[in-house]
Amino acid sequence: MEARLDNVKQEWHPDPEPIKTNDTVAIAAGTGVWAVALIALLIFRPAPENTWWIWTCMTGVGFGLFGIWLVRRPKRR
Repeated sequence: MEARLDNVKQEWHPDPEPIKTNDTVAIAAGTGVWAVALIALLIFRPAPENTWWIWTCMTGVGFGLFGIWLVRRPKRR
């Protein structure tokens, strides 16, 4: 038995308007969290097998700074 969807009528709704956000603040907040975690790890050194945590935080800060630059650069069309 094959289900037929031809007879199903769906009411059309227009797409909602995009929400206005401040992307720079959102990225800066995330970068700040990574920076705080990095500082905490540099103060309270992790075990030698967990030093990759420091590199993960450094990568998060690096990508966050890149993201801030990317969002704030002038739009070229």
